[in-house]
Order: sequence, then C-alpha cells, then structure tokens
Amino acid sequence: MIIRVRQVAAVCALGAALTACTATPQAPRAKAAHPAPSAAPSRPPTLAPGPSGLTPVFRHGPRTADRTVALTFDADMTADQGARAAAGERFDNPSLIASLRTLKVPATVFMTGRWAEEYPAEARSIGRDPLFEIANHSYSHYAFTGDCYGLPTLSEDRMRSDVERAYAAFREAGVPDAMPYFRFPGGCYDRTALKALTPAGVTAVQWDVVSGDAFATDADAVASQVLEGVRPGSVVVMHCTRSAAPATERAVRRIVPELRARGYRFVKVSQLIGAKGLSGGSGRG
Repeated sequence: MIIRVRQVAAVCALGAALTACTATPQAPRAKAAHPAPSAAPSRPPTLAPGPSGLTPVFRHGPRTADRTVALTFDADMTADQGARAAAGERFDNPSLIASLRTLKVPATVFMTGRWAEEYPAEARSIGRDPLFEIANHSYSHYAFTGDCYGLPTLSEDRMRSDVERAYAAFREAGVPDAMPYFRFPGGCYDRTALKALTPAGVTAVQWDVVSGDAFATDADAVASQVLEGVRPGSVVVMHCTRSAAPATERAVRRIVPELRARGYRFVKVSQLIGAKGLSGGSGRG
C-alpha cells in the first residue's frame, strides 16, 4: 500500500492534469480561512488648502436642515503659567468633562501642549474617550500675530515647531490620535501665520458663536449668548479652564437640553468638517 501511494505520487508529479493527482477519492478540503485584512483606519477629514496653498480655515459647517452643532472647549495654559499652577491655580475643569459625559455630549477639546504636560492623566482620559476628540491649540498659547489680547508673540520661524511640540506633548501624555486641527490662541492669525503652518498639514478651526465664558461668572448670561447665536452647523467656542472660565459647566447644563429641545444634535468638529467637504464647501467657511 505504501508502494502504491508512492507510485501515484510519482504520476502526479509528472502528469499535466492536476485533477488526476489523487491517490484515493476524498472530499475536497475547504481552504484554510485567512482573516480578512483589517481596514486601514480612516483619516480624519480636513479641508483643502486655501488660496496660494495656505492653511485652510474652517468656521462652521453647512447651514442645512440637519441641525448639528459642535461645542468646542479650549484647554488653555500658557507656557509661563507653571508657577501659578504650582501655587494651586487650576487650569483644568474635571466637573465640566464629567457633565459632558453625563449629558452624552460629544465635543472637541482644543488643548495646549503645556496643559497636557500639567494634566497628563486628564489629557489621556479625554483623548481615549470616544465621546471626545483632542485638537491642537499650540504648545505655548503664545499669539501667532502681534497685539492679540496681550499674549506674548511667537516669531514666524517658531510657529510650526510650537504646533509640532504640542502634538509631541499629547503623545507623551498618552493621547493616541490627536486630530489634525489647530486653533490659533486668541483666534488671532494672518497670512504669515497661515503660510507658516502650511507644512504642518492642519486645518485651522475658528468659530461662529462666541460664548463669552472667559472670566464670566454669570452662567445664565453665557448660556443665553450661546442660545441666541447658534445656527445649524455652528461651532461654539468655550473654555475648559476652571480658573479663567468658572461658569462654563453650569452654562453647559442649560445649553444642552435647550438646544436638544430645538432639534439640535451635538457633533464633533471632525463631523462638521466632513460634512463641509461632502457639500463642496470651501476652506474659508
């Protein structure tokens, strides 16, 4: 029997017809299942460069019947505020993040690299929560133009490196996937700043609704300003800094149910930018 099998094997090796190569009839074996290649992670949506290849600027999503709105929170901490943090000043706002989670509100947090260094556990927690996304608000929170709310000013040759340093700080804190979106400190920018950041490949994100929460103590006034300004596709700028925006969390607790009662759905900035791209909108919003 062993000889017979060997003879058949020899015939199989020489024969042209592979279908004749079976020593004994057998049911065909199913091919081993190979796991399907995992789909490559989708890249976050960005806008095409603006005129002359400058960094594109996004202000709001499409003004459509689909009532979406993005709440954004700037986690500000300037590079030279370490001594104030060491003395007990709080630049974070855990109760605000907790309220957003309780209310199930997706949001985009524009974080400075210095903030991530000061509060790495919080940065990591926010960055790994699918409810949120982290975007870049510079490392130093220094201005990218002159005369910007009294902020120190970065020189042109340091602008790109300041943005890249923030991304490095996010990675060091354990944030896995910071978004390719950048918010200028103070919202101040000019053509020089847009040109300097072009190699960084980011979309600059501004806003169309100012909450007025910076240094405000009247939560109802902040909420009223937001509720009066929101339109479909709006980007609302608020703050995630307890010492500089103490009324924000209370304002959010009023804003969210009221906007939901009006039929609004909360989304992240990435969803608005994706919708803007699909609608063919320009980078200038």
